[in-house]
Amino acid sequence: MRRGKAAERGYDARWRRVRLVFLREHPLCADPFGDHEGRATLAECVDHIIAHKGDMGLFWDKNNWQPLCRPCNSKKAAMSEGRWG
Repeated sequence: MRRGKAAERGYDARWRRVRLVFLREHPLCADPFGDHEGRATLAECVDHIIAHKGDMGLFWDKNNWQPLCRPCNSKKAAMSEGRWG
């Protein structure tokens, strides 16, 4: 099944603007794995806690967003896609 381009999945100019505002309001990684051991780490990504899988209601639900640093975002993606044990 074809995944579609980023803009087709909702990651368009509107998303880019909104994610910047969210990251300004939530500048630190949520550290969902406890990897930062209490160290403040800058968030660079807005993660959908529950994968939206094309559900635009879930996509735009700010209660479903969390700020993550790139390593945490990559780790979460890899785990949810079954790349890591």
